Amino acid sequence: MVIQLNPEPEEQDEQALADFPADELLVITRVERRKKSDRRYIIHFGAHPMTVHEDVMIKYRMITGSSFMKADLEEIVVADERQRAYVEGLRYLERKPRTSQEMARRLREKEIGETIIAEVLLRLQQERLLDDPLYAKQWAEQRITNQRKGKLWIRQELREKGIDKSLISEALENITPEQELESALQTGRKKWNLISGDVNDKRRKTGAFLMRRGFSGDMVRQVLGILREEEDFEGEEEEFYFPD
Repeated sequence: MVIQLNPEPEEQDEQALADFPADELLVITRVERRKKSDRRYIIHFGAHPMTVHEDVMIKYRMITGSSFMKADLEEIVVADERQRAYVEGLRYLERKPRTSQEMARRLREKEIGETIIAEVLLRLQQERLLDDPLYAKQWAEQRITNQRKGKLWIRQELREKGIDKSLISEALENITPEQELESALQTGRKKWNLISGDVNDKRRKTGAFLMRRGFSGDMVRQVLGILREEEDFEGEEEEFYFPD
């Protein structure tokens, strides 16, 4: 035997509103807090339930005895969806900053409509909780100083996160050549010292390693030149080509 489980009240809202009388004053007969959902309440209009977030309930004074027309409830459902999306956005920001594109993707996964997503993104941006320029700047600084990645790597990462090209350029302009060289040099020196073999082997393997980490060909050549001098190498040296 197949048992039909009744959907939760919020899953019924859209369908339930379709069943509400259109030209009749609807009176709230009971309000109860949902046990398993934070700050959500079930609003009963006789046999017709709907759920709303606490903030929406307070805003529209949805208390026992209050009356609404169906058109009013349709407006409230939209307001509740907007609040649900905003709360979901705040929850997504709890662990770490996000880009606007990451936030939009998250809200789509929660089946939020595009119009409301746009409204929530704008609200979060106005509240400076979403800040793509700042995100790009901080990301670039963290990757160059802590992760020892080159500008090419950082550029690609920010593109994948949906940061606008102009903001990426601005963020990378804040990284000085000296900063990137120091990052590449520390990374290259560590790799260099781990490689056994002659200097040409060290140059070839270290150069390839730095290229994979997003440093430009010119930067790699600079680093290899410094490391070669530190090695105090005397003898014939192979020529290696590292593309820019």
